[in-house]
Formats: sequence, C-alpha cells, structure tokens
Amino acid sequence: MATYDFIVVGSGPAGSALASSLSRTGAKPSVLLLEAGGKNSDPNLRVDGKRWLTFTNEEMNWGFKTAPQEHCDGRTIDYSGGRGLGGSSAINFGVFTIGARDDYEEWARVAGNDAAFGWNAMQKRFKQLENFSEKRPAHVAEKFAKPDMGNHGTDGSLKVGFAAEWEDDVVPMLEVFEKGGFPINPDHNSGDPMGMSALISSAHKGRRSTAQDLYADKPENLTIVTCEKVRNLILEGRKVIGVETKDKKYHASKEVIISAGALNSPAILMHSGIGPKIQLEKHNIPVVLDVPAVGQGLRDHNFCPLVYSRSETSTARKAFYGDQKTMDAALEQWKQDGTGPWSKFACQAGIGFFKLPALPAHPSFRALPASEQALLQKPTVPHYEVFTHFPMHWFLPAFPPEKLSYSCLLVFLYNAQARGEVTLQSADPDVPLRFDPRVLSEEFDRTAAVMALRDILDRVVKSEEYQKDTVEAMAVPAGDSDEELLAYWKYENHFILVAHDGHPEDGPRRRCPDAVVDPDFRVVGIEGLRVADMSVAPVLISGHIQAAAYATGLTCAEKVIQQHGLNA
Repeated sequence: MATYDFIVVGSGPAGSALASSLSRTGAKPSVLLLEAGGKNSDPNLRVDGKRWLTFTNEEMNWGFKTAPQEHCDGRTIDYSGGRGLGGSSAINFGVFTIGARDDYEEWARVAGNDAAFGWNAMQKRFKQLENFSEKRPAHVAEKFAKPDMGNHGTDGSLKVGFAAEWEDDVVPMLEVFEKGGFPINPDHNSGDPMGMSALISSAHKGRRSTAQDLYADKPENLTIVTCEKVRNLILEGRKVIGVETKDKKYHASKEVIISAGALNSPAILMHSGIGPKIQLEKHNIPVVLDVPAVGQGLRDHNFCPLVYSRSETSTARKAFYGDQKTMDAALEQWKQDGTGPWSKFACQAGIGFFKLPALPAHPSFRALPASEQALLQKPTVPHYEVFTHFPMHWFLPAFPPEKLSYSCLLVFLYNAQARGEVTLQSADPDVPLRFDPRVLSEEFDRTAAVMALRDILDRVVKSEEYQKDTVEAMAVPAGDSDEELLAYWKYENHFILVAHDGHPEDGPRRRCPDAVVDPDFRVVGIEGLRVADMSVAPVLISGHIQAAAYATGLTCAEKVIQQHGLNA
C-alpha cells in the first residue's frame, strides 16, 4: 500500500488548487491527487469556441440525471459533471464569475470566520489564482470592458479575460440592454457584479483554461493518478488512514481530503459508513458515524432559454456554423496559432446580473427567514442573471440550418430556496446516488423565475432595438401570463454544469446544527479527514461557481498548511 502524506480525492478546481498548493510548500510533503477519470490530454479539448461541446464527450462526463422533478412536470434533467483531470472545468462553459462580495461576507458570517471566508480574504485568493488579461478589441468602448486591475491578479496559473475577437453583434446586444435601462458594468468580477457586462472567461487567445493548468509544472512531490475512482475510505475506528479504489489501496500518513464535488463527495462518505444512519442501515453499510446532514441541502442554479431567429445581416453565425468546410478550415487555423473563427464565435458574450424591484414586496419573499431576506437585499446580490450569445443550435434538437442566424438569451434563477438531497440507491459504490434538487418546489422560486423571465421579455425582447432584427420566435413561452411563463420555465428548465464544481452546494453542509464539517473543513467526529469542495459551501455563490470552487480549494490548503506547519 503506497503511502503519502496527503491524499486529495478529485481533480476539479477545488482539488487541483488544494493539491497544487500543498505540494509547493516549503516542507514539500508527498501529495497524491487521485482522479476517477482520464487525463483529458487531447489539445483539441481546449478550443475556445468548442467549449460548449466538451460535455458531450461521454468519457469526460459522469452523465448524471436528476430524479424526476415533481415541479417540472416529472422531467429528469441533465446533471452533467466533469470526469477526468480538471473535473468540471474541463467540460464546463468557461464562464468565470466570482460572484458578489456580499456572498462571501455571508459565508464568513455563517462560518464565524471573517479572516478566512470574508470578501477581502477571498479576493486575495482570486488574485493569486488569476493570470488576467484586460485586453479587448480596439473597437470596443471602455464602458463595456474596463476592469480595475487592482481587483485582478496577473501572476496566477489560470488565464482569464476577454476574447481576442468578438462577433459583430456582441456590442450591439450590450447596447440593447443599455437602452432598455440596464446599467453597464465594465467588470463583473470586481465584487459587485450588478449590471450588464462583457463576459470574462477562463480562456485566453483562443485556448480555454482548466484546473489542469494549476499543475502544468508540477513539483516532484505531487503524484497524479488517473482512472482510479475512490470507492471508500480506509478507517481505523474513527480515524481515516487512506482510501480504497476497486483494485488498490493508498495510505495517508497525515490526512485525506475529499474534493469530489457535491454529487460524489457524499457518496464516498456514505459508502464509508459516514452519513445518515437510516440510509446506511437500509443498504447494510456498517455505521461508523451517524451524520444525518450528509447529502442534505442540495442546491444549484438553473436556467431557461429564449431563442429567436434574426435577420442575416445582424449576425455572421449562419455563414460559419452552416458550412462544415469553413468550420474545418477554422479548426486547422486554430491548431496553428489559436486564432480564427473558433476563437471568435461563441467565445464572447454579454452577461448581466440584476435585481427584481418588485420581488421583496411579494408574500413569498416576506415569508423567508429574516437572514435570507437580508442577504437577498444586499446591494451586490442579484436575483437573476442573463447570458447572451449561447450557441443553442447545439442543444435544441433538429435545429433548422436555415435559421442559424439567431439570438439566444439564457435567464438564470439565483438564490433559489429549494433544498434537495442526494441519497443512497445501493451498497455498490459504482451505482450513483439519487439526485433530487427539488427544482421550483418553493413558491419563492416559482415567483422569482416568472419575474425574471418577464423582465427580460418586457425590457429586452420586446424593445424596438431588439425587435428590429427579430424574424421569428423559436423557443419562447406560449403567452405572457404568469401561468404560461412558469409552464415554459418548467418545460425548458436546464441546469448549469455542476462545478461545479459548476455548481450544487451544501451537500455535506455547514449550516445545520449537526454540521458535517467545521470551519477548517474537518469532518466532525472523524480524525484525518476533510471535505473541500462546493458541497461544504454554506452560500450558493451568485455566479457560475467554478471560481468559487478554486477559492475553496485554496482556502482549505491554507488551513492545512498552517495546521501542519508546512511552510516552516
């Protein structure tokens, strides 16, 4: 049984940030990073414009589905999660949003530790992570993309920024929002995301960045092993001494840290006898520690699309996506120098974060706990997001090729109050858990979803500036009533990619009295074990959460480094 000082399970943003940080300390501990999937080494997986397609690679995706959703007409919804080096950062859509400063202040309040989880501490980690490029095309006005570099880092391993070349209709679309009364925000990653912005992506010069970039120059004391799914922990009483895969065992002399994500971390705990006693006994798994909160509190962002065909003069999308030879030639150009149409189309978008002024007066809002109401009224916390230039033709079945000149707006619901769960289905570790996020089960969520959809329809879609290029509705609600808007949301509801890391949070959660982990990420009642991924975040960050997952890994690393004196 090979022995290491630390074993990190899962190579997504959190696990990669954690393993890389631990291995680069002065003490140079031996660190093992275990990944269930493969190496994801094909350079073509980094084509920026194809970032929307990597999740269709079955070898890179766990392929999870939700349980039938009662409040979404019984639908099962895709619940993709990354499998392989980089985790979900290798298959997500490359949206790099750090969320609201007030989210992190709330995290610090809940954890009782402002020095570790407050905005100032978290922003330092984002700056440590980033290699940020503020460069934008010369024709783009500063009001649309002018970050204050004091809010960004330039020496990190993760390259982020704006696309080098933008589609012709990106700026006109930002102007549609501006004329509709939405404020323009030149940098959604300043800690205040409110307003309409040019998207910051985890990509640079046509090449997407993933968590693998954190150990591109890995030190010798970091060992990375792929295609090894951890099935359970090895315990001596209530002390974790290692992990077990199907054919091997690995020993940890100091700690095991699980960073497998909100859909897989609870599985490792429960199959090791750490979890709700009633579930463990039902599947004849010996109970090591009864922890009812494991698997409870599942949350995620979800969205629905609005799709309209547009005049062919308003976009060049049809000429590119409608010609296979053009796309093939563009790929060859990308392979040479990272430039060309595959570094332009679907690489730059608008992203906006907004409040719903009427929402706080609604009875469903006033029925929320006082702390939740207070958070939702913080100045930097949005109620919904809109995303432009989503390549919906890859997602709608039988998309008409003659209508490739189109516009797609995604509307995201934020701060949903539904709390779901992940539960055991079998004693076999190879059988996935049952994932039930209970989408739209709360009246508040249904209310906010309808209000958000109506806000974009009334202020953007129906505006003169947008309508002048609209030819036909392709995927839209049947009508304008609340009932019709809600019915559409139920029918077209989609999940953001689990980030992950992507995204569901509170799997093993910290908010409840019988918390799974303490503020140092240590599993309460178990020695030598931590969980560090979005499953232990007590706040669902207002954004696409890969950035928060990276910061979570860095935060845990700081705790481990300090407690073991690794920088001595």
